[in-house]
Amino acid sequence: MLPLINASVTSAPSVIAAPRSVLLQTSFVVAGSLLVALAAQVAIYLPGAPVPITLQALAVLLVGAALGARSGAASLLLYWTQGLVGLPVFAGALSGPVIAFGPTGGYLLGFVLAAYVMGTAIDTGFARTRARQAVAVLAAMTAIFLPGVAWLSVLLGPVHAVQAGLMPFLLGALVKALLVLALLPAVIRLRAR
Repeated sequence: MLPLINASVTSAPSVIAAPRSVLLQTSFVVAGSLLVALAAQVAIYLPGAPVPITLQALAVLLVGAALGARSGAASLLLYWTQGLVGLPVFAGALSGPVIAFGPTGGYLLGFVLAAYVMGTAIDTGFARTRARQAVAVLAAMTAIFLPGVAWLSVLLGPVHAVQAGLMPFLLGALVKALLVLALLPAVIRLRAR
């Protein structure tokens, strides 16, 4: 009977720690969605482009790297859901189904995929070297643009989608990718703690 008592006593801290861990992880997921919402408010609208230039891609990749594949994707899905139900989290403090499924809808859902891709690269140890980190960032950026331009091409046609939804954003995407690469070692160190 003594070993049974010891077993239950030693397992008690892990039972208590589990809800704290879930609460902490949930807090990180919510914080990630809010970071992306904040980054969305830095928006530049180009003439003729149905999609604004924002800092969202930068925030999305950092959230994915910091939280990992599952929690990062959950954070971006939460962000999209917040905007869908009416919270003013999209660019220009907009919200609602018209935005969530409108011209920017593919990019918004691409954020979920990009966070998952970035998080997977860190979770699996793929991004151990700087070269592999660059590949991970490129793959995550592609995960934003592919569904974004694909959805935009349904609405505008493929040629106009590339002209209005990809070409004006390539230089900015490169700058954001370089910023993510610069910050990634610090994010990886923080995750290791």
